[in-house]
Amino acid sequence: MALERELKIDDGDGVYAAIIDAHQGLSLEQSAALNARLVLLLANHIGDGTVIREALAKARASLTR
Repeated sequence: MALERELKIDDGDGVYAAIIDAHQGLSLEQSAALNARLVLLLANHIGDGTVIREALAKARASLTR
């Protein structure tokens, strides 16, 4: 399975808002912990190490642009 980059979320704005809302009132440390837990939950849901590694590489590369 390859990393799917086409938008598949039917309510992208709503999901984005839910992610932002989940961070409301959290410290920077709590926010980072929430992000880490979310990544691990979603990585487990995906279940394909190759796809997860590709996503990590693309996300990391986007920080250096």
